[in-house]
Amino acid sequence: MTTHRRENFGERLQSILLSVKKLAQEFLDHQFVFPVHPNPNVQSKVFDYLKGLSNVILTSPLDYPETICLIKCAKLILTDSGGIQEEAPAFGNPVLVMRYETERTEGIEAGFAKLVGTEPDRILKEAHKILRLDKDKTRLDSSRNPYGDGYAALKIHSIIKNFKGRK
Repeated sequence: MTTHRRENFGERLQSILLSVKKLAQEFLDHQFVFPVHPNPNVQSKVFDYLKGLSNVILTSPLDYPETICLIKCAKLILTDSGGIQEEAPAFGNPVLVMRYETERTEGIEAGFAKLVGTEPDRILKEAHKILRLDKDKTRLDSSRNPYGDGYAALKIHSIIKNFKGRK
């Protein structure tokens, strides 16, 4: 779970955090990992709502490899981050986008992400659909990843190598 966008500060952030708190209380057999953005508008609210819940891990922001590891292992991603919307499909992860619009429409169109806004009822409804399932039942077909297949560097290398040999 991540949230950091300015558009979600204030009431929207409170709604998101209330939703996460309810999910954590309902799904005690799940771990919720939340790298907390250092912005004081985010940090103080996150700790107010979620500190002390035994199955919620509040961490400092993570490095890229750690973030990818968490995404790979997660059953569900809750985020307002554009970058995470692009990374999750590589692992077949469903993403609930806690925004009202996204510039990453390819993920929505391909079925990897769903815009849920910040209303608790909508976040809870969509999260329940996924969290109630076994993790293997939540995986999406990553071969349909709209952001690529992960082999761009190899393809580029091959094209350059073959191009250099031509006159």
